[in-house]
Amino acid sequence: MTPIRRFVRTVFPVARRPVTPADALPLAVFLLLYAGLVLYLEFADWLMFVRPWAFVLMLVAPWVWWMHTAGYAGLGRVRGLVSLLIRLAVVGLFVMLMAEPRAVRTRDVLSVVYAVDLSDSVDKSTDAALQFVSRTVAEKPEEDQAGLIVFARNAAVELPPRISFPFENVVNSQIDRDATNLEQTLSLAAAILPTENRGRIVLISDGTETDGNLHEILDDLKSRGIAVDVLPIRYEYENEILLERLDLPRFVKIGENYEAAILLSSLSAGSGRLIVEENGEAIFEQQISYPRGKSRIELPIRLREPGYYEYRAVLQVAPDQDHLRKNNEVINYIYVEGEGKVLVVTDPEGDDRDWERLAATIREGERSVVVQSAWDFPRDAMSLMPYDAVVFVNVAHDAFDSIQLSALHDSIRNLGVGFMMVGGPNSFGPGGYHRSLVEDALPVTMDITKKKVLPKGALVIVLHTCEFPEGNMWAKRITKQAIRVLGGQDEAGAIGYRYDGMGSGEEWIFELTEARYYDDLVPKINAAEIGDMPSFDTTMEMGLEGLKNSDAASRHMIIISDGDPPMPPPKLLQDFVAEQTSVSTVAIYPHSGRDVQTLRAIASVTGGRFYFPDDPKQLPSIFIKEAKTLKRSMIQNKTITPEHEFPDLITKGIGSLPDLHGFVLTTAKPRAKVVLRAPAASEDDEEIEPILAVWRYGLGTAAAFTSDMSPNWGRDWLKWDQLSPLIQQTVTRILRERKDGHLRMWTYTASNEGVIIVEDFHPDSMFLDVHARVSGPREQVVTIPVKQIGPRRYQASVPLWGKGRYQVLTVGKSGTQRSENVMGGFIVPYSPEYLRFRSNPIALNEIAEKTEGEQLSDDATSETIYGRRAPKRSSWAVFDWFLFCLAVLIPLDVGVRRVQLDPWVIKSWLGAGRSKESIKTMGALLDRKQAVDSTLDAQRRESPLPVSAMAAARQSVSPTASGRDTAVPEQQTQKP
Repeated sequence: MTPIRRFVRTVFPVARRPVTPADALPLAVFLLLYAGLVLYLEFADWLMFVRPWAFVLMLVAPWVWWMHTAGYAGLGRVRGLVSLLIRLAVVGLFVMLMAEPRAVRTRDVLSVVYAVDLSDSVDKSTDAALQFVSRTVAEKPEEDQAGLIVFARNAAVELPPRISFPFENVVNSQIDRDATNLEQTLSLAAAILPTENRGRIVLISDGTETDGNLHEILDDLKSRGIAVDVLPIRYEYENEILLERLDLPRFVKIGENYEAAILLSSLSAGSGRLIVEENGEAIFEQQISYPRGKSRIELPIRLREPGYYEYRAVLQVAPDQDHLRKNNEVINYIYVEGEGKVLVVTDPEGDDRDWERLAATIREGERSVVVQSAWDFPRDAMSLMPYDAVVFVNVAHDAFDSIQLSALHDSIRNLGVGFMMVGGPNSFGPGGYHRSLVEDALPVTMDITKKKVLPKGALVIVLHTCEFPEGNMWAKRITKQAIRVLGGQDEAGAIGYRYDGMGSGEEWIFELTEARYYDDLVPKINAAEIGDMPSFDTTMEMGLEGLKNSDAASRHMIIISDGDPPMPPPKLLQDFVAEQTSVSTVAIYPHSGRDVQTLRAIASVTGGRFYFPDDPKQLPSIFIKEAKTLKRSMIQNKTITPEHEFPDLITKGIGSLPDLHGFVLTTAKPRAKVVLRAPAASEDDEEIEPILAVWRYGLGTAAAFTSDMSPNWGRDWLKWDQLSPLIQQTVTRILRERKDGHLRMWTYTASNEGVIIVEDFHPDSMFLDVHARVSGPREQVVTIPVKQIGPRRYQASVPLWGKGRYQVLTVGKSGTQRSENVMGGFIVPYSPEYLRFRSNPIALNEIAEKTEGEQLSDDATSETIYGRRAPKRSSWAVFDWFLFCLAVLIPLDVGVRRVQLDPWVIKSWLGAGRSKESIKTMGALLDRKQAVDSTLDAQRRESPLPVSAMAAARQSVSPTASGRDTAVPEQQTQKP
């Protein structure tokens, strides 16, 4: 027997009974019905099969039929036929599953998302664009949907696609208008379109793009069948003036004269007043005339001493000669390296004794010291380059703004400036630095692991709707900032009055939750709908009840409101007093003097503080200050004798340490080096409480001294003869490293790019592998290679991502022989958005063509947008339907094959069939048995017989099928 024949015999064994062509009829009928069902489901748009080739697996059906028909099932005819059909149905369902069935739905509904450009370049066309949206949506078919996105640098959903369109030509979304990002806009618009409907985007824009890459999204939109109709916003300015660049000398020497050059571009001739400032002071002011086109204006400058010099040029012209004013300013800088300075930053409202001894001791080490109030702290990292170290002395977080602290952070990480925080009641955690950029740079964190020492606090924030522009946005922002200040174990909760059209009432935005779950609370804050509450009573009661149920040691409430709800009842205020829970209030745009008095009285009675800021921008600092009241438990007002932990250059030659009378609790970070520590509370206590810690952060070194150097906690240290060496060695440890390198770098901006040029002046010529790390606005960082373009000369260009200040760190390496870095940067005074003097219809035409959309006109009707449509065919997986059918058929298949049921028994259970006849037969048998028993008993009494004879007599009687009694001869009842 050949191998093929042997294989066929193995798969299709020899039949145990004759198989006729008629036996194939069930298989043929099933396959015809199965094929017809599949084709019907496919062509009737009920189902679609993603992998139709899987139906080839139905070739297994003949094998199933053969194994059954050839006698291997072992079932009767009817039962076997039922079993065969069930088994084939199971096979068919499995094959359908392999083909990936998806239910199909066809909808003739169109969803349209309008994307309206609100960037500064089209600010005068915004109203007309919004009116176009309102007009065309008002005439749309009733079942169609419409949504609205507004965009500039970023995009925001004003209204998601819906049948109703409650838009009143007022935009509420907050976006940055100094740039245009079409890529992000189209991506967001496509994302909010319902997948089950046909989608379309109507883009209303001038076509200019300053951010993003438009071409990456167009192919995706076309593949998804989303057409983009464009409505061009056309403009062309006849009068426009801009200052393109302020050129400064690359290398300068103190005391020599140099020239600065201003590049001016104008669409028409004119005149104006040019003002040039050096570090904020005017050094040049003159009326100038300029021609049409580009012109160059030069002026002399003279540098008197080393330092950072920032130059700002502004051109003032008549309003009719210029369209955009934001491009009439350019900024550049010169940094002349000199003796490194130490900047001591103090609290504007603090005590001079906090820093006097520290500053004097640093000066004794022959270092230049500059003492500066936190209010005057630089707002740019480059402005900190003249300083080798910055020292914060008992100054709170809310004395700075976010731009100042961001500049400090960047100067430490990117420019190598040293940093030290000296403690006090307004430093570290109590100063509000928890979860801040400053905490990132410090070697300690304000999260306290030793919770048994630090009692926790609880804070409830009550948000009344803020009836001023962007009021609710400010409310959410300050809520998040207040929670960020809290420690991880502290609790925070927020209450508001919900009014969203589906109901109203006081409710918890989120109940008291540990602040370490901050990331989980942010989405709840952002989603809050804050309404105008009718009274303070319910919200204050809810907040007090939540605070009473908390095990926090200190409890506090903050209310932000315009004060129009009535005064809460005296009993409620007394409940706050009895529970030792203070309430601070913030009055924002009150309607009358009575409203102010209401909020002032609540704070006064409960022992809180009252605030009446005249600018909403003061709100974050107020809430941070209030949240800090819960952090006072981190201050340890106790006398300790610090101990040496790890040896370091800081403590070289330093012996025993005098007592400190207080410090701030912190926790050392994993990579930090703890130089001095507080003594352990017990022998089993393994936790370290840092007094002095240091570590490397980026290019800089940061230190933390958790006590102070004032007559408060450090009064014994002020009399200590080794304080001066300790301070001087600590400052030396954190100072920025200064190396005499051979690399020189200068930078400038050209259009929307920054250009970096590096030259190598090393005596030995060698190839360098040069890379530049560029950090700029919105904390964005990029690293780019700087390629060699000539002998010892390297150059690179980096796309800029908006207005702001950029820091550049360039590193040049030549294997293991040499490694140098040089720092610099550039300033972008305005966005490339303000370099556009005319619209770009070509880009809009390209969008429409690639996505198969149309170009609309200002008088386009709703029919133009909504009249072009094709039904949308969508699908979704339906595996669960088929799995359910299999779950039913497989047990049924097993039951038919393995379980045999007597139909007469089933009928008897149901009370049908031969049930009555069976009862009669049983009764007749019982009567016959009783008659025979009586006869035998009578015969036994007359003439007793042996037992065998009696048995034979019993066997001589047998009932018939009809129930009548008949005698059967003995020889017939015995079978061989």
